[in-house]
Amino acid sequence: MIGVFDSGNGGLTIFRELTTRFPHLSFTYLGDHANAPYGNRTSQEILRLTRNGVEQLFQQDCRLVILACNTATAIAACTLQHQWLPNSPYRETHNILGIIAPTVEVATQTPWATKEPQYPQATNTDTVAIFGTVQTVSSNVYAEEIAKRCPHVNIVQQACPHLAGVIEHGASERELEELVHDYVQEMLTRSGGTPPHWAVLGCTHYPWVRHLFEQYLPETTRVLCQPKAVANSLEFYLKRHPEYLGDNTIAQPIVLTTGATRQIRPTLQRYWPEVPHIKQLRRA
Repeated sequence: MIGVFDSGNGGLTIFRELTTRFPHLSFTYLGDHANAPYGNRTSQEILRLTRNGVEQLFQQDCRLVILACNTATAIAACTLQHQWLPNSPYRETHNILGIIAPTVEVATQTPWATKEPQYPQATNTDTVAIFGTVQTVSSNVYAEEIAKRCPHVNIVQQACPHLAGVIEHGASERELEELVHDYVQEMLTRSGGTPPHWAVLGCTHYPWVRHLFEQYLPETTRVLCQPKAVANSLEFYLKRHPEYLGDNTIAQPIVLTTGATRQIRPTLQRYWPEVPHIKQLRRA
């Protein structure tokens, strides 16, 4: 079984794509709604909460966990992968993946393992806009990783402090539209009015409002949305690591939450009407 973890609803954009792409695999989703959103929390809080979420999914028989949260990936993934997991009881049998690597691969058209600029990416002078939470933007992870592969790209980062939270709590279309409009305008001002060639929606909540970003971004801007990039990356990963495919016992997707299901179900059903049944997490 493969686990998908997020601070709340956003990771369901990844989860839905994965369950559609791989109907022969079993997936469990865990949303930490009791502590959402993560974007404005401290790094230590994010690390602690993400580690707890991963361990809870491990206890649900998920041997591979995908951090379907840009903030958790940016702040916690490296520490969990290289410090916590190797010293845990799960070190021989489990693994953790993030979603920043596949996004950077698409944005730069360069494999993650490639750390040095290569032709033709080395001469790329595109403008790339990054939209994300305060923590994701502050971590600078997208700017740094894109620059390693495309050093001449102009990167414009735009923090969207409130967007994930209002999506999480079921804001009206008008409120969402106003926020997205303002963030896009701030980005364009920061870029000196230069239309970006690419816009990376660096928060898994943002695909829910992709249509609003496309409405206010210049027509020539290509919007990079993460779910397909993550699904493509997982497909290749599983070919290299078939041990995480499981025993071919197909189960219905499971959606777990640390919060109260009655409070989150209306918002989830607004964005994903056919969302699987939601259960409150019962700790082992």
